[in-house]
Amino acid sequence: MLKLDGTTSEPTNGNGHDTEGILRLGIRQRARLYEISRAFSELVELDRLLPIVIAKTKALFEVESSAIMLLDRDANELFVPYIADVAPEVERRFAMVRFPADRGVAGWVLQHGAVELVADVSQDPRWYRSVDGQTGMATHSLLCAPLRTREGIIGVLSLRNKLSGGFSSEDVELIAALAESIAVAIDNARRYDNAQRSAARLRDTVDVLHQQVARDSGFDGIIGHSASMQRVFHLLASAAASPVTVLITGETGTGKELIARAVHYNGPRRQGPFVAVNCGALSEPLLESELFGHRKGAFTGALSDKKGLLEVAGGGTIFLDEVGDMPPSMQVKLLRVLQDGDFLPVGETTARRVDVRVISATHRDLSAEIAAGRFRDDLYYRLNTFPIALPPLRERREDIPLLVARLLERTAEKFGKAVQSCSPRALELLVAHAWPGNVRELQNEIERAVALAPADLIEPADLSERLTVAVAPRVPLPATDLPLRRARELFEREYVAQVLAQHGGNASRAAKTLGISRVMLQKKIRLYGLRSRPVDPGR
Repeated sequence: MLKLDGTTSEPTNGNGHDTEGILRLGIRQRARLYEISRAFSELVELDRLLPIVIAKTKALFEVESSAIMLLDRDANELFVPYIADVAPEVERRFAMVRFPADRGVAGWVLQHGAVELVADVSQDPRWYRSVDGQTGMATHSLLCAPLRTREGIIGVLSLRNKLSGGFSSEDVELIAALAESIAVAIDNARRYDNAQRSAARLRDTVDVLHQQVARDSGFDGIIGHSASMQRVFHLLASAAASPVTVLITGETGTGKELIARAVHYNGPRRQGPFVAVNCGALSEPLLESELFGHRKGAFTGALSDKKGLLEVAGGGTIFLDEVGDMPPSMQVKLLRVLQDGDFLPVGETTARRVDVRVISATHRDLSAEIAAGRFRDDLYYRLNTFPIALPPLRERREDIPLLVARLLERTAEKFGKAVQSCSPRALELLVAHAWPGNVRELQNEIERAVALAPADLIEPADLSERLTVAVAPRVPLPATDLPLRRARELFEREYVAQVLAQHGGNASRAAKTLGISRVMLQKKIRLYGLRSRPVDPGR
């Protein structure tokens, strides 16, 4: 095999082919082969590679035209992505040619994986005349070589009509050696092109996601018309317009990160990164490494340098969620960042500066934490420059119908279901619930209901027991002077009637709530003289 210094190795190559032909080439041919192969290896873009390959092979072999025929495996066809010919019009016509991969001399070379010289195509039964018919060319002789890679043969290099004389045995040896370099170069260019396309798709996806996050994080993504939420909106607008440090307080599930994102994406740092870290989810050593980064070898497992999230958020915003759970030693280091704008990565002795906005959040009462000695008062005053307190959902029940409508719309789209709204009774249950988990709990409830709803309307039967049991129908007890069997019958009649009414007379839903079959419920309806409405077959 030809080496870069012009010498040769053993007569086999990485693909296992016999390369003794290279040894038989003269010094001049070896030099030209090396020069051309090096030119190919330096090109990684297919659009630039193919014209160079065609031009150099055409000049090297002194032929009328040179063509690369690539295999379309899905269609089992050969096509010509580029050709250099003496007539530009022929080139344009040839670019449109596609023919079966098992036809013609090129098809034979593709199938057999061997170089083939045809001195007179008119005498060869394999000759596929349709190509000349489509392009207007007049082919007399052909020299074709397979383009072989590790994954198999990807196409054929085809030389047409020697300008002077005929193809020689030296041409056969030379094209066999050259085809391998060309195949490797094309394979590398294809891989590069695929990588570039993947990178472009990834960039497009990131851009779309960034726009979506910015849109969803806007003020219009925060639902509420209650007086308490109007106060939050007013504070949001002020916080977003300034670089002030913001502390967001509120119960778990009230949407503290959503508020933090809204402040960031509506402020002057919106083009910078938004990096969130949960201070309560990480141990102290891990939190320090995550926030400040570390040097290689700083501790067991530190196999390389790592940039901390503070640096990653440079020019943007870092969101410290559950900052009230931060260990005391980390509170000191965070205070230094807020005071001086610098920090010390784990294992380093030189401090680094960072330009980052800090927004923090907690569900804890930090005043009580300070009194208990678990939180530093000087850090609290730094974080609490601009406080925003989020009300729990139970204190803004008038916002629940709006939240339900928005969550229904998003969840139905996510699950691919046609659920559009809640029945009045289901909405009453949603509004009446205390929601200890706030908006996050409401979201989980809506997702569950959408998954269970058999039609386009959420009914009470689709809601979880914690909503329906708490407000189950209250049936007055029968008189105490009745036999047990009669009292049980009266109670059952009233209870079944109320459940039916709760579901608007829908026997299927009422049976689901009662925990009995629909057939059994129908028997009880007839027994007690109750009424149910027929089920709409379209629902």
